[in-house]
Amino acid sequence: MTSPAPQDLVITQATLADWPVISGWAADEGWNPGLSDGPAFFAQDPEGFFLGRIDGEPVSAVSVVNYGTDYAFLGCYLVRPDLRGRGHGITTWKTALAHAGNRTVGLDGVVAQQDNYRQSGFELAYRTIRFAGTAPAAEPPAGVRPAGPADLAAVTAYDSACHPADRPRFLAEWLTAPGHRTVVRHDGDRLTGYAVIRPARDGLRVGPLFADGADDARALFAALTAESAGAQVAVDVPEPNAAAVALAEAAGLTPSFETARMYTGPVRPYATERVFGVTTLELG
Repeated sequence: MTSPAPQDLVITQATLADWPVISGWAADEGWNPGLSDGPAFFAQDPEGFFLGRIDGEPVSAVSVVNYGTDYAFLGCYLVRPDLRGRGHGITTWKTALAHAGNRTVGLDGVVAQQDNYRQSGFELAYRTIRFAGTAPAAEPPAGVRPAGPADLAAVTAYDSACHPADRPRFLAEWLTAPGHRTVVRHDGDRLTGYAVIRPARDGLRVGPLFADGADDARALFAALTAESAGAQVAVDVPEPNAAAVALAEAAGLTPSFETARMYTGPVRPYATERVFGVTTLELG
């Protein structure tokens, strides 16, 4: 039997209706996608998701989600296992990457693909470590409360200081998606951090966990786990943030997975010291 060649591949933009296929492949890879990720992902850039098909059947996927005019993020780079090694992935990759135009592109690359990403012009910025384990019991801390609609503007502004690009459309969905819990912490009238926990295929995922400092981050994390003690929980921690690593270790979580944040060029300065937990590995 002749194997399908890359020229037999038809690449089109994916829709939200295709998300179960993409997230199912991600789950099979052990990436543990959130149960309600799709609508928030597509809200940011509904034209940024791509599927390769052969005879109408999905075989490959890549997302390149644009943020404004300067930054894009690549994720969901997946090929059906029985059709790997035949060029379908790189063909889909090239088509999707064109969607970014002249923007700097970021990604969180798994170890096995990092050399390939370097050959495509991506340079290492830092490692991200997924810490996972049993959510510790905790008393609900003082000064932390559930976020409400009135907090959206302040959270969006805070998020913009902690991320390489503004993402209001994404946040409007992410903060209130089914099963998502968002908490905030204030010092007087000033927001000092916010965090989200969401149900995933395997347990719960924390992200983002953005805070002014370690005390704020610990309080936010404790507020999330106070209602989830005993459940499996995971958080993706930038390795250069020593306080974030220490927080995860103190909570009894252990490394389970790692990726590398890589960029094709410069990104705008942002408060990396406030990033105690990455939002998602798919959209940054």
